[in-house]
Amino acid sequence: MRVVVVYKEQTDYARQVIDYIADFKRQTGHDLETVDPESPVGIDFTQTYDIMELPMLIAISDEGVMQNTWAGLPLPTISEVSYYVQ
Repeated sequence: MRVVVVYKEQTDYARQVIDYIADFKRQTGHDLETVDPESPVGIDFTQTYDIMELPMLIAISDEGVMQNTWAGLPLPTISEVSYYVQ
């Protein structure tokens, strides 16, 4: 399972997301994957998982099935998200 963070870097919420990703790594030892919704890969990703609000964290199973999502601010707690990271 993996957790993907979808956000734009040049936004007012970007600093919060970057700090969250760093805190997550420090507390759990796991990295969160990031996707820019305006990149070619990000466009496909946002269409596949019907992402309409940013920032968004999305937990995805190894088979590609969406398990959980967290949209907008405030960001979820690290303990909520760490359950989905292997």
